[in-house]
Amino acid sequence: MRAMVAGRYGPPKVFEVKEVPDPQPKPGEALIRVKVIGVNFADLLQRMGVYPGTPKPPLIPGFEVAGVVEKVVESPRENEGQDIRPGDAVAALSRFNAYAEWVAVPMKNVFKLPPRMPFEDAAAIPVNYVTAFQSMFTMGNLQSGDRVLIHSAAGGVGIAAVQLAKARGLVTFGTAGPSKQDTLRKMGVDHAIDYEKSDFVSVVQKFAPDGVEMVMDAIGGKSFARSYECLGPMGRLIVYGFSAVAGADGKKNMLRGLKALLETPRFHPLKLLRDNTAVIGVSLGKMDSRGPVLRKELAQIFDLYAAGKIKPVISKAFPFVEAAAAHQYIHDRKNIGKVILTLK
Repeated sequence: MRAMVAGRYGPPKVFEVKEVPDPQPKPGEALIRVKVIGVNFADLLQRMGVYPGTPKPPLIPGFEVAGVVEKVVESPRENEGQDIRPGDAVAALSRFNAYAEWVAVPMKNVFKLPPRMPFEDAAAIPVNYVTAFQSMFTMGNLQSGDRVLIHSAAGGVGIAAVQLAKARGLVTFGTAGPSKQDTLRKMGVDHAIDYEKSDFVSVVQKFAPDGVEMVMDAIGGKSFARSYECLGPMGRLIVYGFSAVAGADGKKNMLRGLKALLETPRFHPLKLLRDNTAVIGVSLGKMDSRGPVLRKELAQIFDLYAAGKIKPVISKAFPFVEAAAAHQYIHDRKNIGKVILTLK
């Protein structure tokens, strides 16, 4: 089969189209013929060699696919009672190896699609919407009327968070660059913040002087400290990424990474106790042992999709062989919503 292989860590140009052996599914796994691949910021970090657990090159990055089940290797211990069969249209979470024509995935990470959901939407939902849902509702326990600040609100997870927040009756603050402000307003963000023109802490304190209930921050570095300033009592800072380590050149930069790490605040337990706040880390990569939770979250997300309350925004679809261009597009911060790769 063909796969997009990074022969070394580095910028997007390290990708090559290569013929590699077809995956052989193990007991409890499904073999999926891939139709669409969801591109996530974590994929960029994998290619750069800074994502935790990334294998040594040559490597095939990627977490998220949509496609058709070709084969199921049964295992009563692994299928969690799912009725997944050959021919089913599914979305799946793969820990690496998603940039390929075929992928073998544990059954617990394979999700049958609702009727009439196109593969493009299916590949844009699991990582972004589950990350947002888990942050806000499973771990964050937000309730109707609560206020949430969403950084990078025009990105993949950002748009998912805004849509889910509106569906649950939350008050939204969202940051983005000047070219994406119209997008925030059209999505119904209550307080759209241009981070180049306005200090987001000042805006939040103006409209929520007692502090917001949650901030979602995947930027890292000094942004974590400033986001924490926006919280009121019972506030939660959700940390789900560290994009400060990645620049537009797409290269690993030790000085940039060290600077971001040095600027990252330390949250002492006694300070959290005094402030009555929480700092929560969210990583889908640590959900392997929580299959039932993932399935429940995604079922609720699919229900919201079927009801027309959420809809992925596809920023751009690239042909599978143009993975390098897709990654550069995200590095350049051009995407509004999800970037996907398509296979014929």
